[in-house]
Amino acid sequence: MRTISGIALFVIAGLLTAVGIGFSSQFNSGPHAYDDEQTGLNEQTLIRFSFVVAENTPKGLAAQKFAQIVKEKTNDHIKVELFPNGSLYNETDEMEALQRGSVQMIAPSFSNISEVVPEWMVMDLPFAFHNEEDVEKAFRGKIGSILQKKLESNGMVGLGFWANGFQQMTSNQRPLIHPEDFHDLKFRILPSKVIESQFRQLKARTYPIPFNQVYRSMESGDVDSGENSISNIYSKKLYQVQKYMTLSNHAFLGYGVLMNRSFWNNSLTSAQREALTEAMQETTIWANQNAISINQKQWDELKRMSQLQIHILTEDERAEWQQVLEPVYREAQTFIGKELIGAVNELRGRNFAE
Repeated sequence: MRTISGIALFVIAGLLTAVGIGFSSQFNSGPHAYDDEQTGLNEQTLIRFSFVVAENTPKGLAAQKFAQIVKEKTNDHIKVELFPNGSLYNETDEMEALQRGSVQMIAPSFSNISEVVPEWMVMDLPFAFHNEEDVEKAFRGKIGSILQKKLESNGMVGLGFWANGFQQMTSNQRPLIHPEDFHDLKFRILPSKVIESQFRQLKARTYPIPFNQVYRSMESGDVDSGENSISNIYSKKLYQVQKYMTLSNHAFLGYGVLMNRSFWNNSLTSAQREALTEAMQETTIWANQNAISINQKQWDELKRMSQLQIHILTEDERAEWQQVLEPVYREAQTFIGKELIGAVNELRGRNFAE
């Protein structure tokens, strides 16, 4: 009897302990703040975000901001893992990597997107935008809507447009003030028929070179000139291998933030997609204002440096450039389409005969 009683007491004590532990666990665990249709709240969804520039550039800072907002909005149930400086994929293979699903997210330049979706070359047109407000109108209006739709049939989803800034001309050969100053110079360009056409009109030679090879190419003399935003000139120290800069604001450098369509539709819940969309909207507002601030600050720094001789285009000089580059629009209509060219011309405030 004593043995049976001992066993019974042992079992009862064990049950009471188990019940106590169970209730203690229930009382000590707070409610989950993030609740969507996903199975298993402890599971973390990973989004690999590859980009080719440094983390201290407008794009790099925007990517960090986006990752942080996503973490906060989802209680770390979605992790955006960043791969800067082309450490995962570079300009030549990131679009293909995204389409096949090897990476979930990229933010290529408009020119690099146009390698797959030619209509995106509309954003490379010279003197298409007077200022940042015009760029914002393009992003939010008809142009942005058309470009986003063109991505879907190519296995991608457009999440947003991030700005870098207006582009400037640099050279280590001579000042670039008049169109004839470009003759026979070797320009590094992004891959784009529109950009090729632009420099063809200026009678310069073009060399498509990935961004991470630009400094070395200029240093070695493979190219002697280029077009870049102020932040790229500053962050990549291109002022060390270029002698002259013209503040031309002739074109705009920006990025489409893209996600693999299959991943977006099939690997994320509707609540997760909503959280990512909200995070992107918040990031984009911050990023595009930050890009303006960065370019202004680094422009002030470049003006203080003795390495660069800087020329600011006058209105008359700008008119010279625009006149020489106007044929680019007529040529571009054949591969961009009449609708997009018309939308750009509305922004420019001009109508052109067919």
